[in-house]
Amino acid sequence: MKADKVYLVGFMGSGKTTVARALARRLDWQASDIDELIEQREHEPVASVFARHGEPYFRAVERAVLLEQLGARHVVVATGGGTFVDPQNRAAINRDGVSVWLDVPLERLIARVPADGRRPLAADRAEFEQLYASRRAAYEQAHHRIEGGRAGADAIVEELADWLET
Repeated sequence: MKADKVYLVGFMGSGKTTVARALARRLDWQASDIDELIEQREHEPVASVFARHGEPYFRAVERAVLLEQLGARHVVVATGGGTFVDPQNRAAINRDGVSVWLDVPLERLIARVPADGRRPLAADRAEFEQLYASRRAAYEQAHHRIEGGRAGADAIVEELADWLET
């Protein structure tokens, strides 16, 4: 086994939560989701945290939640779309486990992520596209890249499990 902890990174809508749960089941590990943990901690949806407190506050909570995940083993962690973009978060993730970028083409993400306000950074499509382009350089620093746009979650899980076990 290459690692005893996996962090899934990538843009919003890339399938991190779905793949994390399925991969954790496949490996008989735990699954953890940074956005879900933020919502539990803040007692409100991520969109509300953004709207009420702003992105800097959200990022501070996100970092605190991430740091609470360090040290746990046999866990697949679904990060938020911006978690890995922060250099301190990225360094912590890459020290603590193996990072895997679920790389999904922009066109597929646009189809998956509604511009209805549930995801605050997706409401403006031009900004969404700029954000996608700007975050790719950070995602490229992950330990491993999986093409996430061509296959379903089950195929991605099998590919990841095979990679981890070799």
